[in-house]
This record gives sequence, structure tokens and C-alpha cells, in this order.
Amino acid sequence: MGAAMRRIHVGNALSAFGLGFTVPYLYVYVAQVRGLGSVTAGLVLAVFAVAALIVLPFAGRAIVRRGPLPVLLVALVTAALGALSLGLSASAGTVLLSAAALGAGQAVMQPALATMIVDCSTTETRSRAFAMQFFLQNLGLGVGGLIGGHLVDTTSPSSFTLLFAIEAAMFLVLVAVMATVRTPRAPRIEGAPGQAGGGSWKQLLGNRAMVQLCVLGFVLFFACYGQFESGLSAYGVEAAGISTSALGTALAANTLVIVIAQFAVLKFVERRKRSRVIASVGLIWAVAWAVAGYAGLGHGSQTMATAAFISTYALFGLGEAMLSPTLAPLVADLAPTGLAGQYNSAFALVKQLALAIGPAVGGPLGASLHAPYIVAFLLFSLGITVLAVRLGRQLTDVQNQPSLARSRVVTQGGAPADAVVSAEA
Repeated sequence: MGAAMRRIHVGNALSAFGLGFTVPYLYVYVAQVRGLGSVTAGLVLAVFAVAALIVLPFAGRAIVRRGPLPVLLVALVTAALGALSLGLSASAGTVLLSAAALGAGQAVMQPALATMIVDCSTTETRSRAFAMQFFLQNLGLGVGGLIGGHLVDTTSPSSFTLLFAIEAAMFLVLVAVMATVRTPRAPRIEGAPGQAGGGSWKQLLGNRAMVQLCVLGFVLFFACYGQFESGLSAYGVEAAGISTSALGTALAANTLVIVIAQFAVLKFVERRKRSRVIASVGLIWAVAWAVAGYAGLGHGSQTMATAAFISTYALFGLGEAMLSPTLAPLVADLAPTGLAGQYNSAFALVKQLALAIGPAVGGPLGASLHAPYIVAFLLFSLGITVLAVRLGRQLTDVQNQPSLARSRVVTQGGAPADAVVSAEA
């Protein structure tokens, strides 16, 4: 890694560390500590999603026109102000406005940081760079949540104010760190239609591979991330009788598998076709949903049900570790020259849409219709496999398997790499 990439990874870890302080406790803070009730707390969570959906279409254009670093700095300052004001807010109006600022800032950070990683990496190193990003994000969230849990006191609003102040401070420290980053300027084609806002979206929608990837991404995030803290947790409590402590253990198991398996999985992923890796994730998650079905619908002991439920989250973590070096680099490789920011923002928009719809659909299903919930999401997981196979037909050989680009040199024995690739095929 160069100096710029190291700073970007430090930035990812710091932002995740700051978010870990507050995200697990946001509902409790608004509903109970500030006494604003469950309705307002639910609206705050909805505002995060709505703010992201509003700003992301404009973020892509701004990144293309201004570059990712200025956009990231504005997003960080906005998020810091939102976090600090949220910690000081006592009324519903100020809480919602603060949540909108924090949500908008967080949403724009993702494509801006992703575009900086693209600018500082090559096709050969991109998978490893995004794997490192995902690893540090999960580590930061886990450590931040652990420390935040020891600092928080539901009887003391000032303890929550401290958490939000620490989060704001992390964003401002990140501003100082990222201001020193000097990334290579993405090439531009002056006068190209993709440089205009409407033209870039039209060009993106005309890219069949990118459109199929967005559809696949929606199903991925809807069927996994959109269920973690809503439908799946409600199903575990209602159908499987999982305790809150066991639910926390399941979430910890998910993070632990990611942290342990990420780089071991990376070596496997780098030598395979991306479409086949994603298809494999669909099969792994189908097994995870089947195991969840046993936890809630089987007739084993409570200990077996708890173990099965924890295993479900661990299997999801394995799939996430396989996706992190696959999805984001593929988005970057599909983007035309100079439009990585636009494509990253579009994919982030699809992700946010799935994360907004997923809990709304999965929550009621998981809490009351247990068998239909498991069957539906098992089928969604198998659908991921089908969509991934179809996507593979739209990709070039190098887009689908970047390791082929490295073999297009003269091999040690003197045979041209094209011949080697043909022989392997």
C-alpha cells in the first residue's frame, strides 16, 4: 500500500469506530433517554434512510465533477455537526434534523471513500484493498460498540452526549487525516456525455452489466443486511425463543467470522470468477436460512436452537467476507473512465434502498409468519445464485476474473499468457 491508501484505510477504521459508539444505542437514546417515544425513534431510523436516498443521486455527480476528496470532506463535516447536535437535542424536531444531517453525511462517505480506493489501486490490487476496507470497518464497528456499551448509562443523558461527541470528534479527526491524502486524479474525457449529470445516468442505465449488478445488489442487501436487526432478530426471539444475550452473541459471531476469515477467503476469491463467487454466496446463505429454519421451526432443545441461530449469523459472515473483495471492485471495473464516483453512488443508492425496504418487509414477516419468512428468504438466496450466473454472461473475461490480466505476460517458460489462458479454459 502507498501512503494515500494507508490514510484511506485509517479513515475507514476511524469512521467505523465512531459509528460503533452510537448506532447500537440510537433507538434507546431517542425513545427512552430523551423520552420521545418509540414512534419518534422509528422516524429517526427512517430519516437516516430517506436522507441517504435523497443525497446519493447528487453525490455521484459531485464526485465526478469535483473529485472524491472535497465531497468526502464536506460529508464528514456535515456528519460531525449532525452527530454533535443529535447528542444535544432534546426535542423531536431537532432530533430529526440532526439525524438527517448525520444520515446524509454517512451516506456520501461510502461512495467517496470507495472512489478514492479505486483511484489509488489497480485492477490487480483492488480486491485486496476493498477486503481491507471491509475488515477495518467491521473491526472499528465492533470495538466502538464494545467501548460505547461500557460508557453508556440509560439514566444519564450526558453519557449519550459523550458518545455522540466522540463520534463527531472521530469525523473531525478523519477530516484532518484525509486532508493530507493526495490521490491520483481520475482521467477525464472532456466533452464526453458522461460528464453531464443526466448523461452519466443515461450511460449507466445503458450498461446492461451494471444494471444487472444493481438488481443483484438489491437482492443481496435485502436478503441479508436488511434482515440482521429486523426480521431475523424478530424471528429468533419469537420463533426460536432466543434471548437478547444470545442475539448479541450471534451478532458477535458474525463479526468474528468476518475478521478471522477475510484474508483467508481473499486468497480463494482472487483466483475465481467473480460471478461464481457471488453465486456461491447465494448457496451459503440458502444454507444459513435453512439452519435458521431449524432453529425456529425444529423440535430440538433450546440449546440446539440457540446454536443453530448463532451458526446462521456466522454463515452470513462467511458470505459477507466473500462479497467484500468482489462487489465493490466489480462496480469500479464496470465504470467508464472518470465515472467511478457515479457508479459507486448508484450502487450505494441501491444498497440504501434495500436496507430501507428490507426491515419494513422482513420485520412483520419474521415476527409473525415464521415458516413463510424462512421459505421466502431461502428462495431469495437461491435467486442470488441465479442472478449471479446471468451476470457472468454480461462480463468480459477480465471483469469476471481480474487475475487473467496478470497472466497476459510472457510466462517463465516462454509461452505467451494468452496461450496459457486458452489452455486453462
